[in-house]
Amino acid sequence: MPIAHIIGLGKSGIAAARLLKRDGWEVTLSDRNTSEQLRQQQQMLEGEGITVKLSYSLELDSADLPQTIVVSPGVPWDAPLLVQARALGIETIGEIELAWRYLQSSPWVGITGTNGKTTTTALIAAIFQAAGFNAPACGNIGYAACEVALALPQPDWVIAEISSYQIESSPSVAPTIGVWTTFTPDHLSRHGTIQNYYDIKAHLLRQSQQQILNGDDAYLRKVGAQLISPEKTNTWWTSVRGKSNLLGNPSVGFYIEDGWVVEVLDAKPPARILPVATLRMVGEHNQQNLLMAVAAARLAGIDKAAIAQAIAKFPGVPHRLEHIVTWQKIDFINDSKATNYDAAQVGLSAVNAPAILIAGGEAKAGDDNGWLETIQAKAAAVLLIGSAASAFAQRLEQIGYSSYEIVETMDKAIARSAELAKQHSANVVLLSPACASFDQYQNFEQRGDHFRNLCHEFVDSYSSDKK
Repeated sequence: MPIAHIIGLGKSGIAAARLLKRDGWEVTLSDRNTSEQLRQQQQMLEGEGITVKLSYSLELDSADLPQTIVVSPGVPWDAPLLVQARALGIETIGEIELAWRYLQSSPWVGITGTNGKTTTTALIAAIFQAAGFNAPACGNIGYAACEVALALPQPDWVIAEISSYQIESSPSVAPTIGVWTTFTPDHLSRHGTIQNYYDIKAHLLRQSQQQILNGDDAYLRKVGAQLISPEKTNTWWTSVRGKSNLLGNPSVGFYIEDGWVVEVLDAKPPARILPVATLRMVGEHNQQNLLMAVAAARLAGIDKAAIAQAIAKFPGVPHRLEHIVTWQKIDFINDSKATNYDAAQVGLSAVNAPAILIAGGEAKAGDDNGWLETIQAKAAAVLLIGSAASAFAQRLEQIGYSSYEIVETMDKAIARSAELAKQHSANVVLLSPACASFDQYQNFEQRGDHFRNLCHEFVDSYSSDKK
């Protein structure tokens, strides 16, 4: 019986363990941490015949070495354990790679990018499902990919959001359609250089039969020619700025003109697909996300009616410019997924000024100048939370912006933001952290959920006080 070791007792690790167990493997799943929730999961999985070790780190010094190690996205690909495993001839793969081995008979849409990939993935899945396909969203959104592999029947399409962490551990994944949303420096503490980060993203697109690239992204415009090999003719550029901004062959692509999403193909006149206003989400970046989703759908042969129906009903993505509540004409908006400067700049640019901004968390490397300029232009005040608060305060002082307060926690930020919104006649309170969440939360979802709950509690308590 082949032996597999799964590192990480998260959603993807559990799904990978169950998939291999179903296929006759002897499976051990380990996690360095322990908690009551993990112990409950341990009990459940051991009832399924899967060994679970908590507070445990794998050591490759026994006679019973695994044939395969499957890692969660949070495990660095160059971790000493994995380097040692490869030297010993042990296969090391990510959960997405494992799922691909079971799902490659289904066509995939693989979506990657620094920002915008979650919204684009959700839009694509909504369109494909409206067209009648069994097309689950998975990977870095929705289901773990191995959960999709476990389900029956097999999907008509796999709509997979794939992060750089997942791409580097999944070299064989070759989507039918690959989508690259944006590219800006991110995750450099893990990938080292922007070139390494780019090469990882580019690998997925090079593996794809058809490619969709954001023609409005400055970096992709600059290096697009490097990505596309001469024999790669199925490349489609998108632009919110009209047909003239399409790269590559300007007679093919998707663009916005006179308020419409337009498709232009070789030897065919431009075709209007749907009005841009059908999408209820605000911001030019969401128009670009719409273009890429429509492009994927059209390349898959989906008709205009199904696309329009899906977009009209699309509610938006949790934690990405998600409207939570309106209190006394002040909108509280959750943009917790803005975990870097570029995403936070996009979020702040999309809301009405003046706004009260809540920012901070675990800081990342990157260029903050554009974000700071947008704060100066649109934020009436900034409330700083988390471990980055002091550093952010110093940066704001350096640019001559003094309307900030260090409040440290989300709990303190909510009540104070309402007070400041009244003082400055601001109609928006925006959580857009420009930071990772790991200093105070398990992930950006937990941070956004906390913001949502606190907003509702604040409004409810205010209403109760007035009774």
